[in-house]
Order: sequence, then C-alpha cells, then structure tokens
Amino acid sequence: MVQFAPLAPTRARPPATGGGTAARAPAARRPPVWRELLLVVVFYGAYSLVRVLLNDPDGPVKAFANAARILDLERALSLDVELALNRALLASESLATAANLFYLSAHFLVTLAVLVWLYRSHPAYYTRMRTAIVAATGLALVGFWLFPLAPPRFLPGEGFADPVVLFDTPGLYSSGVSAAMANQYAAMPSMHAGWAVWCGIALVALGRHWWTRALGVLYPAATILVIMATANHYVLDAVAGVALVVLALAAVKGPAPLSGRSRRTPAR
Repeated sequence: MVQFAPLAPTRARPPATGGGTAARAPAARRPPVWRELLLVVVFYGAYSLVRVLLNDPDGPVKAFANAARILDLERALSLDVELALNRALLASESLATAANLFYLSAHFLVTLAVLVWLYRSHPAYYTRMRTAIVAATGLALVGFWLFPLAPPRFLPGEGFADPVVLFDTPGLYSSGVSAAMANQYAAMPSMHAGWAVWCGIALVALGRHWWTRALGVLYPAATILVIMATANHYVLDAVAGVALVVLALAAVKGPAPLSGRSRRTPAR
C-alpha cells in the first residue's frame, strides 16, 4: 500500500467561541479549467491512438501465447478464478447485461466524475492525483506493447464466453467500428482495475462522509469482479494495473492526505 505523507501542519486560529476548530488543507490555486479539459481530451485521444498503433501483424500470435502463459501461471498459483466468475455471471442474463453496461460506462464516467470532484473540492490534491493517473496510463502503453495479451473472452476452448456476444447486449467492443478501432489485445495491465483503484484511493482518503468512503472501497472491488466475470481480464492483469497506479502515486510528489476526515485541534 502506498504511504501518503501528511500535509504540513497549519497554525490553528483561536476559535471565536469555545470548542475546537477543524484543521484545513492548504489553500491551492486550481489550474485553469480550459487547460485541464484540453489536457484530458489530448491525452485520452493520444492514448487511444497509440493503443491502436501498437497493433502489429504478429500481435494475435503473441497475444494468444501470452494468454496460455498467464493461465498456466495462475493455475500454478491457484489464482485462476476467472472461469468460475464467468460461469456464475452467465447464469443470469439480467446480471450479465448489467455487468456489460458497467464495463462499458463506469470506467470513463466514474473516473471523470472523481477528477471533477477533486478539481472542485480538493484542489490541493488534484494536481498530484491527476499527474499520477496520467503517468500510470502512459506507462501502461509499454505493457500493451511488450506483452500483448488475448483476453479470456477470446478463449472459448478454455470454457470462457463473452456475455456481450452471448446475450447480444451493448458492450465496449460490441460494434464493428469500436472493435475495429480498438487494440483488443491490450489487456496487460488492466487500466480498468488501475483507474478504479485510483478512484477508490481518492474517495477513501478525501471523502468526508461514510458513504463516500464506502463507495471508495466498493467501486474498485466491483470493477475487478466485473472485468474478470465478463471475461475481459485475468487476475494478474488486475494486479498489474493496481500496482502501476500505486507506484505512480508513490512516485509523483505533492500533498496527499492520510485521511480526508476533519481533524480537530484543541482550543487554546
């Protein structure tokens, strides 16, 4: 687990009346919103383009060979839970449809919502958190290039089935256009898992309400279950994605809280 350095202590002002005062995070100037929007658009556009450009003619052959290696390693370590999760999901069409829609949308919508929340409510921490997710995502491209990997849904011989195809529901790669424009062998590391854990860290560390912090635990857990049950990722993909985000947060300098809950300072 990445260790966050606490903020430098601030001098507590004497209260107007008896009682304590809540310590505040240091004042921070927000980056211009237009610059941040431009950064998001340019970065994600470049990220998506590079993923496509990383496709090479020998990619499928390498991707399926790497999939066999991943499954062999997981079986040796007794980590191969993906098939059991996939079969359990396929037992319910309604649950499978919900999982497909979650996989299609939450990855983008929740991450964007957390970015906006950080920008508006926690500007002192926004820059570090934004830089960390950008760095982790950029580094993930190296993994896609060096280790192309066929997702479990491409392995019917191992017993996996794609719930998008099976139930004819909307999915991230369900249309011919999105399937053709995507690198579907970019499974290692899983940035679905990485982005979800990034969101969870932000919500748990900075959330002021119990339900915000609970969401910070439940959302990444649900994401990791969904990406495996829908046969889009392996356990080791998720581990790699989470590790990449944690390492990026540890490497990027800047203020980050041990807890977002208010701290009380004794009255003087």
